[in-house]
Amino acid sequence: MADSTGLQFVSPYAFAAMQKVDVVRLAALSDPELRLLLPCLVRMALCAPADQSQAWAQDKKLILRLLSGVEAVNSIVALLSVDFHALEQDARKEQQLRHKAGGSNGESILVSQLQHGLTLEFEHSDPLRRLRLTLSELLAIMNKVADSNGEFFLKSSELFESPVYLEEVADVLCILQAELPSLLPIVDVAEALLHVRNGDWFLCLLVANVPDSFNEVCRGLIKNGERQDEESMGGRRRTEALRQLCQMNPSQALNIRAMVVEECHLPGLGVALTLDYKPDMADEAVSPLVSYVSGLLLGTNGKVRTWFSMFIRNGQQRKRESSSVLWQMRRQLLLELVAILPRSRSTHVPNDSDMGEESSSGYSGLREEHVVKASALLRLYCALMGIAGLRPTDEEAEQLLQLMTSRPPATPAGVRFVSLSFCKLLAFPTLVSTPEQEQLMVMWLSWMIKEEEYFESAAGVSASFGEMLLLVAMYFHSNQLSSIIELVCSTLGMKIAIKPSSLSKMKTIFTQEIFTEQVVTAHAVRVAVTNNLSANIQGFLPIHCIYQLLRSRAFTKHKVSIKDWIYRQLCETTAPLHTQLLPLIDAYINSILTPASKANPEATNQPITEQEILNVFQSSAGGEGGRGGRLRYTITTQLLILYYILSYEENLLSSTKALALMQKKPKSYSATLMDQIPIKYLVTQALGLQQELGGLHSALLRLLATNYPHLCLVEDWVCEEEVTGTLPLLRRMMLTSNTCRYTQSQLHQAFQKLPSSSPRLMRILEHLTLLSPGDLIPYAEALTASTALLLEPAVPRRILQTLNKLWMGLNTVMPRRLWVMTVNALQPSAKLLRQQRYSQNDLMVDPLIVLRCDQRVYRCPPLMDIVLHMLNGYLLASKAYLHCHLKETADFDRQNQTVSSLGLAGQPDTPEVTREELKNALLAAQDSAAVQILLEVCLPTSEEQQLGASTESLLKSMRAPPGKATPGYPVAGAGPGARRSGEQAEPEGGLLSDLREVQCLICCLLHQMFIADPNIAKLVHFQGYPQALLPLTVAGIPSIHICLDFIPELLAQPQLEKQIFAIQLLSYLCTQYALPKSLSVARLATGVMGTLLTVLTRAKRFSFFMPTLPCLVAFCQAFPPLYDDVAALLVQVGQVCASDVATKARDIDPLIARLQYLKEKPQEVLLPGGGSSKLSLPQRTAEELGGSDPDVQLCYRVEATFMDIISSSLNGL
Repeated sequence: MADSTGLQFVSPYAFAAMQKVDVVRLAALSDPELRLLLPCLVRMALCAPADQSQAWAQDKKLILRLLSGVEAVNSIVALLSVDFHALEQDARKEQQLRHKAGGSNGESILVSQLQHGLTLEFEHSDPLRRLRLTLSELLAIMNKVADSNGEFFLKSSELFESPVYLEEVADVLCILQAELPSLLPIVDVAEALLHVRNGDWFLCLLVANVPDSFNEVCRGLIKNGERQDEESMGGRRRTEALRQLCQMNPSQALNIRAMVVEECHLPGLGVALTLDYKPDMADEAVSPLVSYVSGLLLGTNGKVRTWFSMFIRNGQQRKRESSSVLWQMRRQLLLELVAILPRSRSTHVPNDSDMGEESSSGYSGLREEHVVKASALLRLYCALMGIAGLRPTDEEAEQLLQLMTSRPPATPAGVRFVSLSFCKLLAFPTLVSTPEQEQLMVMWLSWMIKEEEYFESAAGVSASFGEMLLLVAMYFHSNQLSSIIELVCSTLGMKIAIKPSSLSKMKTIFTQEIFTEQVVTAHAVRVAVTNNLSANIQGFLPIHCIYQLLRSRAFTKHKVSIKDWIYRQLCETTAPLHTQLLPLIDAYINSILTPASKANPEATNQPITEQEILNVFQSSAGGEGGRGGRLRYTITTQLLILYYILSYEENLLSSTKALALMQKKPKSYSATLMDQIPIKYLVTQALGLQQELGGLHSALLRLLATNYPHLCLVEDWVCEEEVTGTLPLLRRMMLTSNTCRYTQSQLHQAFQKLPSSSPRLMRILEHLTLLSPGDLIPYAEALTASTALLLEPAVPRRILQTLNKLWMGLNTVMPRRLWVMTVNALQPSAKLLRQQRYSQNDLMVDPLIVLRCDQRVYRCPPLMDIVLHMLNGYLLASKAYLHCHLKETADFDRQNQTVSSLGLAGQPDTPEVTREELKNALLAAQDSAAVQILLEVCLPTSEEQQLGASTESLLKSMRAPPGKATPGYPVAGAGPGARRSGEQAEPEGGLLSDLREVQCLICCLLHQMFIADPNIAKLVHFQGYPQALLPLTVAGIPSIHICLDFIPELLAQPQLEKQIFAIQLLSYLCTQYALPKSLSVARLATGVMGTLLTVLTRAKRFSFFMPTLPCLVAFCQAFPPLYDDVAALLVQVGQVCASDVATKARDIDPLIARLQYLKEKPQEVLLPGGGSSKLSLPQRTAEELGGSDPDVQLCYRVEATFMDIISSSLNGL
């Protein structure tokens, strides 16, 4: 406000004295300074204080003494003598009157009969009238402000403009506000004063006399302010008033600036306060203006960024004004920029002949203490130009270019400055407009290339600007301009809109003058790898450059080997994993397998050698993750090499067809190498480091599931939870450091002395259960080598169970090596004598080797559990092995055949289909053979049969309560008498036996196999197995109900044995699963039996119906609606047999009569109360039945079946 320039404002010293009521400092004020504070001091001296202390009484005396010599005090005392209550009532009446009149200036209750102007009336009036005049004028302005709806106006008021009476008016104004605070809120008064001339002066005096209201007034003015203060006169007046207030109280200037940012109002005020701010201790690094503007434009608050950017854009549209806050800010920034430029730097561009002289004389050397400030200024100008849209003047552009092309010292801050300067050149290439400036830029870029290695070594940083130069050059060569823009924005730390077309000049300079593609490739290989590369290292590293060159196939194009560099970099990695490592490995693998062009199929990179891979795992390969000694390479390196191998093998398999077309076959890694890599141990370690390894663990799991499914068994993951859970961890915490340690030799000796050493062996094994799986690895060989000794009699069951637990723990860290050792240890003694040792490859080719173990294992449940686990794993491994083998050879063989058969028309392309079918047939044969062997294991041996261990008792125990017979399940060929004799009593010992436990384990595995591949179940049942096992399989394998789907197909087979097996299986399924589907299949089976009765010969009829007729009992028991069909079938069978017997002149009519009677009146067969039958079967000896005619035996079997059906149905009622 230029209208108050001649007036004296309250000094910061005086305001601080008023705030603290420092009487001594007040006494030191001059008379003009003291005059401005009289209203408050007089009220302080006259009003009764709340503070009754002696100290305040002394201070009050000093204030009275200070006021005693000032003449203006009397007029202020007179003002305070007025009746302010009556004055307030009159003022409120006038407000109501004006409100009714609609704000028009009509009659005034406060002031009436004005004969002269306000100034003369004020001069001739008594104190009361002076108060009324000022109050009336102030209320009029306040009402007009309230009715203006935010539109600014400047009220011409004679009272507030006369320089003669300004001090008296100010006294009246301060007294009115102090005595009538409810009528005149200080924030509203401050708002009204902005609309009169000298308003800022009045406002400062008002606040100085009420110093506690400073923050309240400032916040109110900011809240009511404009979003862009430079746009209007009102905004400029408000900014100037607040600026004067902050000059009066500079300690609160930064708080007021924070209010400005919080409200997003008056951006010019924030800049002005920053320009006015003079810190007590000058910060040499970054000026307050740079910090403030950078914080607004580069902060996280998008609203603030948009608000301040609008201030910059709007300010540029107006003509250049020296009074504009924006131009003041730009001038100050330019001064700061020029101040840090090298003194010897001139705006002319030196020629090449001056270069040596420049470097020797320190030309354009940026001083070390100015580097951080220069970086901050560069980022600020980037933000101003890129975000706020600032258009630099020619002077600003010239000085910016001089700063950007200056040469800092070799420090980390210097490296950062060069990176920022380079990115600013890319972001704003318009700064280079003349040929001289372009030459200057090229010279500076050449200096960057030359000094990059020195800077990196001297500054001691891993990420230098050399990598960024390489990366940008590669992007330019591959025309990836969007990637350059992303790189620039990432380095500058801000999102800038850069047009790709603006980079054309820079692209020409880079690709033709500075960095040709061959220079880029040759330079990249010589760049040192980053030591201890991790995600903690920020910036652009050599790995970024190598990755881009790999993607563009520059290395293979120019025949530059990159294998050694990548291997060294992988060996120099630590956690947390750098995000660029996995893409680098993928690009490297692609460059190995895929040539750069079809014209040159040999243009590929070399893979990492097997010896280099073994060097990484040499400290852990001995024990598949053993912990002997300190690891030479970090776990991160080992996991990355593992990822490389697995991903390489997978990509090799998927690319075989394309490679075969090019007659190129890259070498696959050998099985021997894979056996020495602790895959499962490494993946387990990665599981605990998921946060640090990013997506590496999930990528490894995906590759394992494809190539090594036997390492991804669900039961293994469940077992790992048990081994690594909370309870095992608590148990291990019980293991103190001074606990007795057992060696492998002690464990081996305890095994050798079994069974006498059972207690000692048990103590050792229990101790080992407290160790983690990784710590168990040294004991693995001793545990597995002595496993066969546990098959001897008198070995406690607890030892076997503990060994099983330890084996499962080891299986979580070293499964493949453990399986091979276990299979070799469990071989029969004859094989051990021949020293036949199986390898991992042998077991994958023929998984059934696992079952060629010592026969005693089949009756040792803890060891059988281990064998079944290994069998399941090797069956899966065999599938993956054969799939890979077929994939590796099929495409190349087919390509060779195609090449050799060129010119032969009409030759069918069948080898691939044939190989696939052969592979599937081999896998099906393996699976079915394994199932058949396991089912055979479930059969009791002759010794167990003598002891009464019958599989039939298992089914009976599940279907009938003790003491009650289950009819209808005689063994094939046995008569009714034999069937009944087998139902007498349970075998001794019940069902708790090793055989029963082994049967349960085998049924669990078969259940899993049937679920994984239902075709196995179909194949096994088409092959058939002993009928004695049907009660076990139906009751023990829950998934066997899927057999209902293919039993109709099995019934349609021409072999009589398969039809018999299908009906016997169906009889057990109907009893176990009485479902509608079972009913339909049973009805179909009954119809098939009726059909076969009419077509079978006499001999085949006997061999078919003797074992299948008892199955009809189960059909009727499960589904009573089948009774009529079954009865008709039985009568029909009896009639056919009777007719054959009649031809031999034997009397069979009584039998036919009994069958008809049984069919028509079955309820009368048994007497009420469960008595004996009315029709009793004649008692015949076994010799008589054995020597009978087959048709006679079949007739009696029909009758027995009838009786069993009737008995079971009546017993069930």
